[in-house]
Amino acid sequence: MRLVVQGPAISMAHLTHIHGLVGGYNQFAQVALHAYYLPVAEGDYVEVKAFCASQQIDCALVEDAHRLAKFGLCVMDMDSTLISIECIDEIADMMNIKPQVAEITEAAMRGELDFSASLRKRVALLKGLPEIALQQVIDERLRFNPGVPQWIDTCKQHGIKTMVVSGGFTVFAHYVQQTLGLDYAVSNTLEIVDGKLTGQVLGDIVDAQRKADELVKLRDQLGLTAQQTIAIGDGANDLKMMSVSEVGVAYHAKPVVQQQAKYALNIVGLDGVANLLTM
Repeated sequence: MRLVVQGPAISMAHLTHIHGLVGGYNQFAQVALHAYYLPVAEGDYVEVKAFCASQQIDCALVEDAHRLAKFGLCVMDMDSTLISIECIDEIADMMNIKPQVAEITEAAMRGELDFSASLRKRVALLKGLPEIALQQVIDERLRFNPGVPQWIDTCKQHGIKTMVVSGGFTVFAHYVQQTLGLDYAVSNTLEIVDGKLTGQVLGDIVDAQRKADELVKLRDQLGLTAQQTIAIGDGANDLKMMSVSEVGVAYHAKPVVQQQAKYALNIVGLDGVANLLTM
């Protein structure tokens, strides 16, 4: 295995202390500007994890087999993963009801509410909103999270196909797909009549099970195995797709997701995934 530590605050003093906690003769090797790895034996490394957490450093024990060259598909959540906002909350802000909608969103992401039911409840509150407000959200509020373009470029360089699969909405998912050059996009479609939202979602909801199903379907279409897949997300509705992938990465995620994902990033940007899988 290898211990990967990364973060903008990391210093040689940090590395020296961590090395002292681990012991052994191996030395840290640098894989990026603020990222290093150290070959280690299997173990819990509780002290290392506690120290890194106290110093604002991401650390992970990464299996030797988990290297970029091994993977062929990366499936990612959109809201709060690829982009910094929850789109439905920002749409709601256009109607001055963001606090009410955001509260439901947060509970759903923590896994406290059924996602499909909560989404329909939130969308119903948007009835009557002009369609142009969706473009306004894109123009004024939609921003990519740190490291996202770099991670997607890394995937392209290694021949890893990319898909955004989102419980959010098509207008945003298509924008993200086109801007980043992702290979595939799956999301929900808002019903719009006479230029206004009806408060309804068309078709089946992209919920946790649908996300997992889409990953498996595309994996099989590409002729890949489960061991060649990566899933990245932040909310409880991403756990099922992580469970059917070889590597699940919790990105600045809710506690329930961090506890169940293979790896978690809380400090660095999404390009930190590449550092986990590079050696």
